[in-house]
Amino acid sequence: MNEKRINRISEEVRKVVSDLIQNEIKDPRISGMPSVNKVSVTKDLRFAKIYISVLGSEEDKASTIEGLQSAKGFVRKEIGNRIDLRHVPEPLFELDESIEQALYLTKLIEEVNRNTREASDNDDEE
Repeated sequence: MNEKRINRISEEVRKVVSDLIQNEIKDPRISGMPSVNKVSVTKDLRFAKIYISVLGSEEDKASTIEGLQSAKGFVRKEIGNRIDLRHVPEPLFELDESIEQALYLTKLIEEVNRNTREASDNDDEE
């Protein structure tokens, strides 16, 4: 199947799932402001890997993914209602920790820069 079409479908699925998480799904396990970072639909349109980022503790992340897994049928039905596809992909929810990793790397870089400035300031004083 055409790569452009797969990308368009992935983006549409991302929009639909994001809207569902924000407005439709009322599971109390879903907490910590979940956001849909990326959706990857397989070429045969059978599966949609949905990468979810959750701000909060590890417990919040686990319970959010659990809540989304239990709402999988509803999500698939809504994707089918909102997007005209022959085969509606089955949603597979994955926890995406790229934001946390980026924050950690940024903190490390700032720490190295601060140590470098302090070392150069000490050299200037001597």
